[in-house]
Amino acid sequence: MMDKPSTTSLLRTKSDQLVEAISAAMGATKSPISEAVGGPETLSRKSSRRLAAASPGRSSSSIGKNTHIRKSRSAQLKFDLDEVSSGAALSRASSASLGLSFSFTGFTVPPDEIADLKPFSDDDIPEDIEAGTRKMKIQAEPTLPIYLKFTEVCYKVVIKGVTSTREKEILTGISGSVDPGEVLAMMGPSGSGKTTLLSLLGGRIKEPTGGGSITYNEQPYSKLLKSRIGFVTQDDILFPHLTVRETLTYAARLRLPKTLTKEEKEKRAIDVIYELGLERCQDTMIGGSFVRGVSGGERKRVCIGNEIIINPSLLFLDEPTSGLDSTTALRMVEILHDIAEAGKTVITTIHQPSSRLFHKFDKLILLGKGSLLYFGKASEAMVYFSAIGCSPLISMNPAEFLLDLANGNLNDVSVPSELEDKVQIGNSDRETGNGKPTPIVVHEYLVEAYETQVAESEKKKLMAPMMIDEELKSKVFSIKREWGASWCEQYSILFWRGLKERRYDYFSWLRITQVIATALILGMLWWQSGGDSPKQMREQSGLLFFIAVFWGFFPVFTAIFTFPQERAMLNKERSADMYRLSAYFLARTTSDIPLDLILPVLFLLVVYFMAGLKHDADAFFLTVLTTFLCIVAAQGLGLAIGATLMDLKKATTLASVTVMTFMLAGGYFVKKVPVFISWLRYLSYNYQTYKLLLKVQYKEKNDWVDGIKVGSGVKEVCILLAMVFGYRLLAYISLRRMKLHSGA
Repeated sequence: MMDKPSTTSLLRTKSDQLVEAISAAMGATKSPISEAVGGPETLSRKSSRRLAAASPGRSSSSIGKNTHIRKSRSAQLKFDLDEVSSGAALSRASSASLGLSFSFTGFTVPPDEIADLKPFSDDDIPEDIEAGTRKMKIQAEPTLPIYLKFTEVCYKVVIKGVTSTREKEILTGISGSVDPGEVLAMMGPSGSGKTTLLSLLGGRIKEPTGGGSITYNEQPYSKLLKSRIGFVTQDDILFPHLTVRETLTYAARLRLPKTLTKEEKEKRAIDVIYELGLERCQDTMIGGSFVRGVSGGERKRVCIGNEIIINPSLLFLDEPTSGLDSTTALRMVEILHDIAEAGKTVITTIHQPSSRLFHKFDKLILLGKGSLLYFGKASEAMVYFSAIGCSPLISMNPAEFLLDLANGNLNDVSVPSELEDKVQIGNSDRETGNGKPTPIVVHEYLVEAYETQVAESEKKKLMAPMMIDEELKSKVFSIKREWGASWCEQYSILFWRGLKERRYDYFSWLRITQVIATALILGMLWWQSGGDSPKQMREQSGLLFFIAVFWGFFPVFTAIFTFPQERAMLNKERSADMYRLSAYFLARTTSDIPLDLILPVLFLLVVYFMAGLKHDADAFFLTVLTTFLCIVAAQGLGLAIGATLMDLKKATTLASVTVMTFMLAGGYFVKKVPVFISWLRYLSYNYQTYKLLLKVQYKEKNDWVDGIKVGSGVKEVCILLAMVFGYRLLAYISLRRMKLHSGA
């Protein structure tokens, strides 16, 4: 304990010696540091303070050579360390400037570490994989500037009850504007109408139902604007088994204009990967609930990349920072600023940003219960609320303060005198238990204050015509609405994308084990059961019926999930006009065919020879073909049920009843079906498959097997083919009738 004063004085003495050593080494010329801080005495005092703050026991974390320390070293050491001849002086200068807690008695920097102490720029700082540190240039090519203006926007929805219907107002008289190069943030509590307003501005909802106008360069919305708008949804809707590079490459090939070649589109995807700092994870799968992949921040950047790849003039984002830590969220907002600086108009909703995030926004809209509480510069929001008597009584994050006001919570907030006058003592309707006004009273006061003090002047600004060239106005709708790829190219791209995405599901060990285990059990139960006698044929017909049932049951419940699970992706991509529905549907249904063929062949290779079925190459391949026809027909039924209902519980229930009915009418359990229900057999693919399998195995032996006449098989093939195309046509019509959220 007695050594502390002497140690402190020793540190100060060493600090003074340090300044003298640096001055001597720099020669007679005046040091830039001395000029910057006011001479050697000032430097000595600052070095002593910095050195004392970093003494042992006060800061152990400063020893690490991390990025922010290296930045401070770059900012503070402006002289050329190569001119310092003494190694000890060099080490002391570096340590004092950096604030490192080295012992200065006899310390010398090893020669191999001297190179690391040289001054360097921020460009040398390694990039943070998650948050990113480098300044990125977003979109080099010019962007058409679009000025967005919205006035008195209202939106209502009709809620249908059991006995009556009523209208609910979601938005009431929202006005504002945002120019190219600006980032507009929408804040408000949950249910305040942020996402609805964003969807209206982005054209995802057709038009305001309660009145108001939305203009883009003084022009109303048109479907031609779709190619100018990027919309990032709150949920990260991506295929989990595709890599980052594959996701952006497929988006580029589908969305970029036909005038670009395939190589140019792929190059654009790579450029976006580097612009968003995704190069380190470009070959990593996106991942999902059961698949390990990229981080949350990287996934969000991929979603942004999907939209900026088309160089949009307007970019809308729904809560892009939700679920991210503060550092990653800050980097996300910095990326939005980089995008805006390229001439784009950026509008985003944000739930509860940190104070650093809040100060990054150019403009702010604060919503409360669908009403506008503030619109203007984000930097002036606190000044405005202080002017109407609402100021935080303690140090608070501005965003937290504004959200408290929007919720009607005045805890730790000064109550305006006008509001106190409105609250009568003892009036429980207008006063809470702690004497504060109720949230309803606070909301009414904030809406009234904005309308009387700000709204009129803002409306005058919005009503004034914008000085926009007629050429700029016409350019908004000058581009003809066209697809980024031809129908055949769309089909090809979607086919290979579907093949890559679903190969992991089809060839999972669980599915392969299930098929092989079933095949082995069947092979052992019907071990070498072949024969020419009616009894042997009757026993073996049970195996053939099970094959028809198994491969008629399995694909139905796999196909049911296809469209309900991909509905969000289909909505998103169709809203952006990425492809025609017909190209998607055909690619989605045909990309399953190669995968559907592999497991049945593996199954039959085991069962066919173990059970001693007809030893003939033609018979084997006809059995495979018949089974495959059954699978495709059953798959069509599953697709039709899933696309029609779009609800997994309802679809599963209906499929269970349908498959059970088809199985019972399949000709094995009931030989003589009553006339009034005999038509069910013609709808049962199990029955048609069973008859074909009997024909392949026993046509040459007997015309009747187990009470079923074995015909030529042409009729059965035609019925199965009709099912293959009929069920799929029903599924396509159901998808075509499905309403997209975009209103497209």
